Amino acid sequence: MSAVDLVRREESVKAKRGQRMKATDAFVECLLAEGVEVIFGYPGGAVLPIYDSLYEGKIRHILVRHEQGAAHMADGYARVTGKPGVCLATSGPGATNLVTGLASAWMDSIPVVAFTGNVARSAIGTDAFQEADITGITLPITKHNFLVRNAQDLPRIIKEAFHIASTGRPGPVLVDLPKDVSVEEIIFDYPETVDLPGYKPTIKGHIKQILEAARAIAAAKRPVLYIGGGVISSGAHEEVLALAEKANIPTTFTLMGIGGFPGDHPLSLGMLGMHGTVYANYAVHEADLLIAVGARFDDRVTGDLKRFAPHAKVIHIDIDPAEIGKNRHADIPIVGDCKAVLSVLVEKVREKREDEWLAKIAEWKREYPLTYEEKPGVISPQRVIQEIYEVTEGNAICTADVGQHQMWLAQYYIFREPRRHLSSGGLGAMGYGFPAAIGAAVGRPDLPVWSITGDGGFQMTSQELATVRKYNIPVKIAIINNSYLGMVRQWQELLYNRRYSASDLHDNPDFVKLAEAYGIPGMRVSRPEELRPALEQAAATEGPVLLDIHVDPEANVFPMIPAGMSVAEMIGKKGRLGT
Repeated sequence: MSAVDLVRREESVKAKRGQRMKATDAFVECLLAEGVEVIFGYPGGAVLPIYDSLYEGKIRHILVRHEQGAAHMADGYARVTGKPGVCLATSGPGATNLVTGLASAWMDSIPVVAFTGNVARSAIGTDAFQEADITGITLPITKHNFLVRNAQDLPRIIKEAFHIASTGRPGPVLVDLPKDVSVEEIIFDYPETVDLPGYKPTIKGHIKQILEAARAIAAAKRPVLYIGGGVISSGAHEEVLALAEKANIPTTFTLMGIGGFPGDHPLSLGMLGMHGTVYANYAVHEADLLIAVGARFDDRVTGDLKRFAPHAKVIHIDIDPAEIGKNRHADIPIVGDCKAVLSVLVEKVREKREDEWLAKIAEWKREYPLTYEEKPGVISPQRVIQEIYEVTEGNAICTADVGQHQMWLAQYYIFREPRRHLSSGGLGAMGYGFPAAIGAAVGRPDLPVWSITGDGGFQMTSQELATVRKYNIPVKIAIINNSYLGMVRQWQELLYNRRYSASDLHDNPDFVKLAEAYGIPGMRVSRPEELRPALEQAAATEGPVLLDIHVDPEANVFPMIPAGMSVAEMIGKKGRLGT
């Protein structure tokens, strides 16, 4: 929002202060005051008063085809803009359909504000028609939630909801609005500030801890920077780069941290963890100092915690004190915002270069590059990602669904900037990728947006084809179609003696015809020579396009560290690698 728009917004709020209006009209004014430009939602009886107030068109409303899509779209919008995404659903099943999207946003610390309708206050707890205790249901998967019992409290609650969602460690917040509350009249008074005595996130890190971290970096012979999604949410990517370059520290990132460090930088190790690069995992295994920034040592990164980074002293920087020491002991804990802490740490760290360590990593990179097999006449899925990278010149926003293609995107598309890679990391929600791409395209219409999805995950939210057609949202959909639940099949191949139980999708629909039924151009790509022309045609086409790309059905994601194992059990395409 520009400075001019900000001034106009403040003037509008001041002009309306003290006016009597319907609670739902106040709802709209509150959202305008927060700079909300778009809502992703689906109407129903309990929210009809809100939709009546939205009819004036002061805020753009995107009509989704399933409430799960609304939550994922709000998530995608938030990830690319850095502003809270907003979604709206009716009571009962409408509200419960948001749960998967809210859980995904919760796991990945994404600022989403969800509004739900509820039955009248007098009917709450009576098992009324379309009643669900959505505040109770979402208590474990929201940063906070509210049940509005007094209409006059609505402006304050909305102000607090946006503040909580977007400050400290970001996360989803839900506001539940009973129908009888929404039709009451109130005196409009939108607060200018928020006063939450029990909620005071620590921003600045303790200087003594920062100085100790600087000394540890100076003493380390084999340091590794390990960054997560907190780097992106705090906007600390420039500080991470400055620290890495000043002290010549090899840098690896989690799935959520992709884009927090340039993927083509000489110090980049790529992603670590279960399907991370061999050299990233080897570097962490051999490190004597691990500098964790905005990361939470999740199991897909660490595998067997007892054998993760066994030689390393740990510096852990995170705004959420609950994360520090939760999974891995921190020798030097620093609670604070990543950007604020790193800006000081960069000043305190001295320039250094450990040539022997850098040479060892360069040797691992030469010996264990990311590679894949290409069969004659068959499209390799990894090639699809590389071709999309080349066609978009690495300048697209790419969303992933969940499974093999998610890992191939992380491995083979080189992200140089933050907020360009979107993936349901913690929850691993199938159906995330396509609606998240819609939200991203709405939030950043200046950038091309590609939804990289699988034939399994796409079918969970494919009805949002109607949404992209209705609003002509120019998402390019690339279905990596291997006629399997690919990652399930891979695990069944490697760990269950090829017993492919319930993972075969050879009865998939004709995705091209499905797209055409929605009025969207579709192309089927079956041969390697068809791939590049189809991608180029899709990129040059205005509006949405669907590509059904048939790939090698038995292609696997390597490297792979089986769940709960360590680097010692890492598998390459030719078998166990070890350390």
